[in-house]
Amino acid sequence: MNTIPSIFNEHKVSYTVFGGTDENLKVLIPSVTCVVLSRNGRHYRQVAIENLLRKGFSKVISISQKSEQHSIEQLTHLFPSVEFIVTLEDVPQGEMLNIAFDRANTDYVLVVQEELCGENFIFNSSLAEKLISKKQFCVAPRLVSESGQRIPVVFCPDVRKGKLSVEEETSMTDSQFTLYPYDYAGFYNRETFCLLGGYDYTITSEYWQKLDLFVRSWLWGEKISISNVLELTYAESVPEEDRTVELSYLRFYLKNILPVFVSDHARISKSSFLRFKFGNSCGFVESWHQFKDAIRWTSD
Repeated sequence: MNTIPSIFNEHKVSYTVFGGTDENLKVLIPSVTCVVLSRNGRHYRQVAIENLLRKGFSKVISISQKSEQHSIEQLTHLFPSVEFIVTLEDVPQGEMLNIAFDRANTDYVLVVQEELCGENFIFNSSLAEKLISKKQFCVAPRLVSESGQRIPVVFCPDVRKGKLSVEEETSMTDSQFTLYPYDYAGFYNRETFCLLGGYDYTITSEYWQKLDLFVRSWLWGEKISISNVLELTYAESVPEEDRTVELSYLRFYLKNILPVFVSDHARISKSSFLRFKFGNSCGFVESWHQFKDAIRWTSD
């Protein structure tokens, strides 16, 4: 059983880096690294990279799973200034971002999916300065589907009787706060990301891993808002979030819902074990191991 991590990028995922040997000769936004996530093969990759390089980011990092290695080797010849990272393990995109943030060399990181980097992708130094001036952990974009429809990007948490629910809001105003950015897309403060600990590798569900980080950021007093000036459009169907309640949710629950704040620290009372056990479908032994792990984490 892995214990809950306490430091950024504690889990060392094996990966290979291709390219990044040449300097970007057209740096127009020196304070921002762009990280592009790949999940659909190389269908959009070349167009996405070309569009991103034209914007003049300090650095462009493309990260994908191990199955993409062959196509990546070809792209390094076309784009020698781009750093292509291929993970040698199947990991959630949250862990891929841990790697990318670790390798970024700027104060801010723009995270996008490949299918958001079509020909209408807009980002420049003026927009970067507007987002930086908000002084937030993350600024999320407005998202538009390929058919031109607005995608709900405002999420509000609600905890009742120890159970968390996240509701979507269809209406949105500029600078409206949200619990997390949809599909990881957003403009991040890199230092804050690292101080928060990044994504927890012991939570394997992408949805609950994402919620864990952003609930943690909310508990730390960080803010995530939507910006009308940052708008991105999908080149294909919008992915759905898998909110299945399974073991990952239990890890999330133990870290973020069950602890009680006492004086200047969080604490999990041993007397709360029965409530935790009868609120999940795990056996007694597995529940006890998970529960003890969380108690050790809050005690460190």
